[in-house]
Amino acid sequence: MKRSWATLSQLSGGMYVPQDFERTAYRLVTEQVLYAADRRSRNAYHLVETYLADFTAALEPLGIRLERNAHYRYVVALPSHGEGLPVTLEETLLVLVLRQRYDHAMREGQVEEHGEVLVELPELQEAWQHMTGRPMPDTGSLRTLLRTLRRWSLCREVDSEPDDPQPFRILVRPAIVEIAGPQWLQRLDQHNMDEDGEAETSTPRAIEDEDDVPA
Repeated sequence: MKRSWATLSQLSGGMYVPQDFERTAYRLVTEQVLYAADRRSRNAYHLVETYLADFTAALEPLGIRLERNAHYRYVVALPSHGEGLPVTLEETLLVLVLRQRYDHAMREGQVEEHGEVLVELPELQEAWQHMTGRPMPDTGSLRTLLRTLRRWSLCREVDSEPDDPQPFRILVRPAIVEIAGPQWLQRLDQHNMDEDGEAETSTPRAIEDEDDVPA
């Protein structure tokens, strides 16, 4: 049974007011992931961690389920239904390539402290061409794509040193495992139907290998 935000505020001994719970629930819906490692979302993560069952019950009627990764300390809100998120072909391909690089780094034990994986641009370019059979977008277009993926809490840019020929690196965030799973990929196919009823996206070649299929 869902307890009201006012009840939870009283149980917290005044540490939280009802608006704290409301704002955090809204952030789960709009931001999708709250990371304890991020200064901006740390307090919200701790609130959800403490009252996980209550937030789960509050979002369930919206068709949203919560999953908490206790090891890397983040909570992700996953919609049960795939409608409503238009995704372009290049966004689709970038998500697939970054998920493949994340899985590869996990197998090799090349994971940062908070479960993040650093991807170099030459590595990304090689994987992109191998998996998609097409050239990687130029730097400006890639930055635009990454801004979208950052809003989905999948990755973020890391500035390079002044003497580094790479303008930046990509830090892939651990929630990509939950967000870019098989159900999400199926939604991409649904959102990328052209006027003839054929999907704009195609399965990259490397995804056909069993070792590269997202878990």
